[in-house]
Amino acid sequence: MASQHLSYFMHAFSHLHRDAKKGGAPHKPILLLAILHEYELGRIQDNKIFITPELIHSFSVFWNQFVTADHDQRFALPFYHLTGEKGKWWQLVPNVGCEIWIENAGSMRSFGNLSAAVAYAEIDPNLAVLLANRDSREILKQALLKVYFSDKHPHNVENQGSNYLGNLRNEVYEPSAEYKTKLLNLKKRLDPETYQIEVYNRGMIFRREVVKIYNETCCISGLRVSAVFTIMMVDACHVVPFAQSFDNTLTNGIALCPNLHRAFDRGLISVNENYEVILSQSFKENAQSEYSFSKIEGKAIALPKDKDFWPSLVNFEWHRKNVFKK
Repeated sequence: MASQHLSYFMHAFSHLHRDAKKGGAPHKPILLLAILHEYELGRIQDNKIFITPELIHSFSVFWNQFVTADHDQRFALPFYHLTGEKGKWWQLVPNVGCEIWIENAGSMRSFGNLSAAVAYAEIDPNLAVLLANRDSREILKQALLKVYFSDKHPHNVENQGSNYLGNLRNEVYEPSAEYKTKLLNLKKRLDPETYQIEVYNRGMIFRREVVKIYNETCCISGLRVSAVFTIMMVDACHVVPFAQSFDNTLTNGIALCPNLHRAFDRGLISVNENYEVILSQSFKENAQSEYSFSKIEGKAIALPKDKDFWPSLVNFEWHRKNVFKK
């Protein structure tokens, strides 16, 4: 049965539906090569394909290696349009409330729209089994190279990607003013689509690093759930919203469980100058509930071990003045 599935997907990978202009659109085979690479490194382990900085960058590296014709490097195009392949082996799972969005192919040309609307892509479980196996993965990789890039020679993608991803991780540990300057310079220099991707990648890294320094634990409730890096049960919350601050550094982040994240963003709770939770008086709740917000009022938030990573009191002051409902 495994050989039958391999034959089927070798044929599917070798007969991708593509725009024929300029020698054929390379987007779908490039994305599949990037996905194969992520399986090879163990960063994808099931049939769910999340939009991660690693996958996006692998796509970019393969693109720069193999694509010489004048095509636009758009990650969103193949991620969406693989849904049109015969056999429906690639399906998009929308975020809640975005079900209608993904029915509009035109809107999915934008990376910003794609990443907002799509939770992940789900591939045929039989394909996932093949991609997880080294031998069948190599056969599918060679099929893609032979059909679409027979005149090109691949290089080591991981070596090319490590500096980029490492630099993104280092940036969240920088002073916030330095980080903001870098990001605003990128906005001036890059086209809007590429800038969207850079902001998305940095936001994803911010979320991972904040959750990591808080030991995957909500700093108020103490809730802790460990999971793979594509699934987070505790959120990284900006103290000053990114849209206001352009700040994805650690001192602008705290780890909160989703309900407290929402309460913080809506100004129902905040944090005072002593790192204690304060509660807005502008709402009513069931005080008898085990999960009543009144039970966390005055509680000191848990802070990272390294004081350099403690959230900025200046940022909390901004939150109390501009978001908190007194």
